[in-house]
This record gives sequence, C-alpha cells and structure tokens, in this order.
Amino acid sequence: MDKRDKKRADVLKTKLQKLQQLLSAAKQQMDDPDEARNLEKQIAEAKAELDKLK
Repeated sequence: MDKRDKKRADVLKTKLQKLQQLLSAAKQQMDDPDEARNLEKQIAEAKAELDKLK
C-alpha cells in the first residue's frame, strides 16, 4: 500500500464513521425512510472501496 492508498483508506474510515453516525440518527428519527436506505448504500460502497484498497 503506497502513501496515496493509505491516505485514501484514512479518508474512507473517517467517512464510514460519519455515515454510521448519520445512519443511527436517521433510524431514530424516521422522517424520511429513503434517507436510511441511501446511507446504507453509501456505507456499503465505502466499505467495498476500502476492502479493494487493502
């Protein structure tokens, strides 16, 4: 893993943490059910990219 990949992995980890917090809040306050699905999709995409980097 080169320097650029490590930086990208760090950015993805930070993004995952933020998305998981948003998903938790969205599930508690179900104003828009599509928002939770959208966040779950973004989390899956970020995890897939992170796995690809490793």
